[in-house]
Amino acid sequence: MTEALRIVFAGTPEFAAEHLKALLDSPHQIIAVYSQPDRPAGRGQKLAASPVKQLAVQQQIPVYQPQTLRDPAAQAELAALNPDLLVVVAYGLILPQVVLDIPRLGCINSHASLLPRWRGAAPIQRAIEAGDSQSGVTVMQMEAGLDTGPMLLKVFTPITADDTGGSLHDRLASLGPQAVLQAIAGLSAGTLQGEVQDDSLATYAHKLNKDEARLDWTRPAVELERLVRAFNPWPICHSTLNGETLKVHAAEPGEGAGAPGTILAADKLGLTVACGQGALRLTRLQLPGGKALNFSDLYNSRREQFAAGLVLQ
Repeated sequence: MTEALRIVFAGTPEFAAEHLKALLDSPHQIIAVYSQPDRPAGRGQKLAASPVKQLAVQQQIPVYQPQTLRDPAAQAELAALNPDLLVVVAYGLILPQVVLDIPRLGCINSHASLLPRWRGAAPIQRAIEAGDSQSGVTVMQMEAGLDTGPMLLKVFTPITADDTGGSLHDRLASLGPQAVLQAIAGLSAGTLQGEVQDDSLATYAHKLNKDEARLDWTRPAVELERLVRAFNPWPICHSTLNGETLKVHAAEPGEGAGAPGTILAADKLGLTVACGQGALRLTRLQLPGGKALNFSDLYNSRREQFAAGLVLQ
């Protein structure tokens, strides 16, 4: 029987909320939740609570939202909670050493990659973009460095040829919580030993930005196909045709060759565009003001817009 621990949970997005749900269903006591300050969201840019905060409020758990944990007052507030363990999942704030030292069993983190590969902010998307064959979740004991702590537990999943950033996110969000519960049981019983990461194998998963979602047609088709999958559902790859932004929600390898960006063919199967190497067939597109549609639906009504020989910028 696992000892019931007093746990403080720190996290922000949906991936973290899935972990919090599992902890709430466990024998452990969630005494407080930390989440990033509310941020403007949506068209009206109204302040919105994070998925983790929303869940905590529903469950009537105290929520703390400091701007930083480097502030001595915020540190004293956390220390006063007297937690056995701090569980951190995609929180988004740096935890200084003084914070890591507060809980009796330290702090553990659930990270959506097979560390030391893909430390940093966007491990799910970078794994797909790079063409990795597998991903997973690593539960680690936290230290002051970024995702550098000793690894307690790993769970694995293959990355399939049709995985998107969204589908891999959802799979890892279902694998991670059980790994965390298993790690907590091992830590509590004193049976789990951390494995030190090999820093020479580390790669860094830079934060996503909209600029890199613009498709550079001089790149090989195989790279662009992976990028389209990695950046779905955000920030969505895009290009420009006839001065209009064209969002690319899905694509697959195509056939043919030509000057990069040139439309080689348009038919029910998709819009085939020449790349630096090979061609990419765009199968699901979104025009300005419209919703994402399969290319066959767009082609029926806008055939002349996608004529062979036109060039995407």
